[in-house]
Amino acid sequence: QVQLVESGGGLVQAGGSLRLSCAASGRTFSFSLYYMGWFRQAPGKEREFVARINRNGGSTYYADSVKGRFTISRDNAKNTVYLQMNSLKPGDTAVYYCNDRYGQIPWGQGTQVTVSP
Repeated sequence: QVQLVESGGGLVQAGGSLRLSCAASGRTFSFSLYYMGWFRQAPGKEREFVARINRNGGSTYYADSVKGRFTISRDNAKNTVYLQMNSLKPGDTAVYYCNDRYGQIPWGQGTQVTVSP
């Protein structure tokens, strides 16, 4: 069974930064074969796409709302994907999740990001 564990969230003032991590584990899970992504869900809203990265980290894609402020990266040796978030805005407040690009892996618990004005 594959498990995703997100961490690194917290409370930050607008304009601040956070770095999220997502560690994937599972005896038969080949992390390096998957495009990975970050998603977020704000209170009362549906989960939305934030960013994704290809298998070797050479290609990335972002939602317009975070482009230029967030950076996704990965370390295949550690089965971990990261999300560096800079210039945070109150609108970025949400629970952040990682998954493969299609959301096919069982979702983890997510990590809460709260941005105060």
